[in-house]
Amino acid sequence: MASSSDPSKSVMERKKKGAPIKFLVPLIYAPVLPLIRLSLRHQPVIRDRLFGLVLVGAFAHGLYLVTDIYDAESK
Repeated sequence: MASSSDPSKSVMERKKKGAPIKFLVPLIYAPVLPLIRLSLRHQPVIRDRLFGLVLVGAFAHGLYLVTDIYDAESK
């Protein structure tokens, strides 16, 4: 007979409650993009390179999420 106070079960239930951090990452880099454009107005080379890097990171993160979903569906 399993005890209702099984510690491994309560840890699993707690982890499922919150949103996974991988879905909250866009809330970090989405506001950063306009801030880069505004704050580095007078340094166009650095601004464009940094903006491009953050944008590439955003697309890579999106690709990771999509492939992770497709991988989970195929199993």
